[in-house]
Amino acid sequence: MKTIIKTALVICIAFFAQSASAQNMESKEKTVTVGGAAMYPSKNIIENAMNSKDHTTLVAAVKAAGLVETLQGAGPFTVFAPTNEAFNKLPKGTVETLLKPENKAMLSGILTYHVVSGKIDSKMIMDMIKKGNGKAEMKTVNGGMLTFTMSGNKIMIKDEKGGMSSITIKDVYQSNGVIHVVDTVLMPK
Repeated sequence: MKTIIKTALVICIAFFAQSASAQNMESKEKTVTVGGAAMYPSKNIIENAMNSKDHTTLVAAVKAAGLVETLQGAGPFTVFAPTNEAFNKLPKGTVETLLKPENKAMLSGILTYHVVSGKIDSKMIMDMIKKGNGKAEMKTVNGGMLTFTMSGNKIMIKDEKGGMSSITIKDVYQSNGVIHVVDTVLMPK
């Protein structure tokens, strides 16, 4: 009986030590707060996005489109992540319609329009804009193009329909890429 108690005690101590070690590692990471939650560079895009209260619509959309596994993959990906407020700017009923199973392909097309291959931080974007004489273009995962410009210190993004969005929180590093929070949903052709 004493052996069982000692074994159980050793297992408990090991579990708590491992848990404390993981928490200590997370507390030493340089984080950015998004939607009231710390975004840890050691976590992937989905793990971090699920903790942001400002991205619940985006997370629901990613799940409905079947893109969770992809965005948990190795990447790297650069995601221009619209907030709940950005989705609320869409015409009434749009989000609900897009989340229906029969609209999965359309939803996937819109979401992948917010993703660029590679780990592209704001400095890289600004350098590309400078080299492009005030404008840079990037091809998205869905094949569409995004156009980047500067407005003062803000990076602006123009979609293929002429809509404009700005990056409100930049350089949120992930284990498999980087997220830039945007204030408007980008729309492909």
